[in-house]
This record gives sequence, structure tokens and C-alpha cells, in this order.
Amino acid sequence: MTAYSLQGLYAITDSQLMPDDKTLLAGVEAALEGGAAIVQYRDKSDDHDRRLRQARLLRELCDRFERPLLINDDLALAVASQAQGVHLGQSDGSVAAARRELGPDAIIGVTCHDSLELALRGRDEGADYVAFGAFFPSRTKPGARPAPLSLLPRAGAEVGLPMVAIGGVSVDNARQVTEAGASMIAVIHALFGADDVRRQAQLFSRQF
Repeated sequence: MTAYSLQGLYAITDSQLMPDDKTLLAGVEAALEGGAAIVQYRDKSDDHDRRLRQARLLRELCDRFERPLLINDDLALAVASQAQGVHLGQSDGSVAAARRELGPDAIIGVTCHDSLELALRGRDEGADYVAFGAFFPSRTKPGARPAPLSLLPRAGAEVGLPMVAIGGVSVDNARQVTEAGASMIAVIHALFGADDVRRQAQLFSRQF
């Protein structure tokens, strides 16, 4: 079981908002200073060398703040960068395989969209948290199937794992998902697209 707290602001990087090492590290450091509890490195490109370099740099940065770094959808990169965990989509391999590779203390999360069934399956396979969304219109995934807020209290009662709310979460609507039971709020543009990332992270962190 992970030693890290699975509650609070879950900051997800964006390769367009932070296109190089300097802007990536500056943005994530500001988010960590503002209270981000978890950082996820998300880069969908096929530039393996850059992704490995950036993941290692982020792991070192997160280690300084004693916060975990998770890798989006790429178990091999999580292993190579010695990240503290991985977030798996439904087509990104099994929780069991990730657990074998990363060990018992790793944080493994799974995307569950709007499905309680997927969340229960993830729990039974050994996931540490489940992620639901999109709860609001999302710039990252504009075609994402909407998830109802009523899903969160149901999942809280039946799944029994920390829950991440993702998809269009902003400072203005974050309280809706935390009051419905979300343990973490995952944010991309509303955090790293802000003029003052540190201040924005503080505002999100106050929603708990």
C-alpha cells in the first residue's frame, strides 16, 4: 500500500502548455509549491528519449517535495524513470502486470469513465484509486462521455477506494465533485494554463 496521501490536487502535465524541459519543470514546481498532492506526466508523443528525460527530471523534482510522480498510460516509462506509479487507461495493460513491474508500494490508478463496473473491476485487480469523468466539458478530451455527479457517492459506498474526478474541473466547479465524494481533482488546463500556477494550485487545494 502506498505511503503517499491520495487526496488533494492531482496535477497532470500537458506537452502543449509546457513544450520544453524548462517550462515543464517550472510549471510543475509551481504546482507543487502551491500544494499539488500528485503529479502525472502525460505526453502522448512518440519521442522516447525526450519522454524518458522529462520523466526522470520530474521524478527528481517530485522527490524533493516528497510527492509521487505517476506516468500516464506507459508502464515501461514508469519502470525506466523509477516513477512512483502509473495511471492506466482501459487499453493500457492490466493492474496485475503493473503491480508485478512496479512493486507493492507503487500507486496504480485506473480510468473508469462513467462506469461503476470498471471501478469495481479495478479494485478487485488491486488498483489504488479509480478515476471517473468527464464531469464537465473537457478541453483535453472534448468528446468524452459525461459522468454524473451521482456516480461519486455510489462509487464511494461500493468501491471503497480513493476517487479522482477528471474532466473540465475548474476552481469554480471543483467543490461540486469534492462534496460528492471525490478524493482528488485532476486538472490540466485550469492549472497549467493559468497565469500564476502556484496561486491556482493553492486555490484548488483549498477545495478539500
